[in-house]
Amino acid sequence: MTKDVVSEMLERIDADLVKFLRLQFTDIQGQPKNVAIPVEQAEKALTEGIWFDGSSIEGFARIEESDMLLKPDLNTYAILPWRPADARVARFICDIYTYGNKPFEGDPRFILKKTLAEAAQMGYKFNTGPELEFFLFKMCNGRPSVEFQDYGGYFDLAPTDSAENVRRDIVFALTNMGFEIEASHHEVAESQHEIDFKYSDALDTADKVITFKFATKTLALKENLHATFMAKPIGGINGSGMHTHGSLMKDGKNAFYDPDGPKQLSDTCLYYIGGLLKHARAITRVANPTINSYKRLVPGYEAPVYITWSTANRSALVRVPAARGNSTRAEFRSPDPMCNPYLTFAAMLAAGMDGIKNKIMPPESTDKNIYHLTAEERKKMGISMLPGSLMEAQAELSKNTVLSKAMGSHVMECLESIAIMESDAFRLTVHPWELDRYLATY
Repeated sequence: MTKDVVSEMLERIDADLVKFLRLQFTDIQGQPKNVAIPVEQAEKALTEGIWFDGSSIEGFARIEESDMLLKPDLNTYAILPWRPADARVARFICDIYTYGNKPFEGDPRFILKKTLAEAAQMGYKFNTGPELEFFLFKMCNGRPSVEFQDYGGYFDLAPTDSAENVRRDIVFALTNMGFEIEASHHEVAESQHEIDFKYSDALDTADKVITFKFATKTLALKENLHATFMAKPIGGINGSGMHTHGSLMKDGKNAFYDPDGPKQLSDTCLYYIGGLLKHARAITRVANPTINSYKRLVPGYEAPVYITWSTANRSALVRVPAARGNSTRAEFRSPDPMCNPYLTFAAMLAAGMDGIKNKIMPPESTDKNIYHLTAEERKKMGISMLPGSLMEAQAELSKNTVLSKAMGSHVMECLESIAIMESDAFRLTVHPWELDRYLATY
């Protein structure tokens, strides 16, 4: 970073009347973290970085190698619009380094940047556009509840959708932070919502996902509401997904579009889809990272569970929307918003690039509603299912050499450790369902 670039940024910070800076990063599970510094430390942060203790961060370092360095990415500078103007706060999203100025191999942002660089060597740029769903529940006695805030349905208006004002405030805040919002609306389930923003390169989009979740939770809390991106907070109704549209650009053109190809799709697009489908069971560990994630991945609630693709069928795991030309893209429908977007986009790209390198052609598209097929019909068509549990998905990831290489040994070890701890904690807990079912009978 040159002195001129640093000086220009310092002038901008001064002109914006910023008093504090938040240096943000994410842990392995995608939870945002930050170190706050007074604006007087801005020059040091931009030129040298800020050291912090990484030993207490999930999936980071051991005690004996805990010192880590935060280096701000100047492209991520944004003012937090909900903070008071007389004590203005701005943030940078940071890359994490260790001794010797080496990128930290456990930094999820580094994993994505590394995978993007490998794709760039083949001439490709990866764009993603996620659709994040979330619930707004009431706060009760200062704690989150699962009490509905509204009883609206898909695309409902006020007064049925009483969260219009909250969504509007979120949209205004995100717009002020540089988002291009495309739409916001009520989702299918009661108190469920969606706000869509324009696609971008995968690194910028992953940064925006973290910002989106952080801003939504903060602004909901101001209205005494709890915004949750939990995949399945309530049984018997739709869960929340993060359908992710992906496309590859090459030489400034959409590499997925071929006007003369089948369904106007290029071989590159088909190979990318083939790679996604081949590695889908392993990607699931990253895209659906919690025990709760697998309570969403069940038939009947719009979440995809069958490993197939289609140009129209929303029950398929991969869907190619109707738009063509520069808008040609493949929608991967299994991720949920609990995922770490950096790792999820890296896994998708690694899988897709493996498909392109090895010319993995997908099977014939499935244009029937897969939920209406019998198990025997699915078997005849060669349609398999996504993993049904966190540990099943972990086993798939552990044996997948392509994704293991993309994630790196540090992240792979951490993901396995987290999966084991989560599963053991869940297995050893006596749940209300068990008491309701067995206590009075046995």
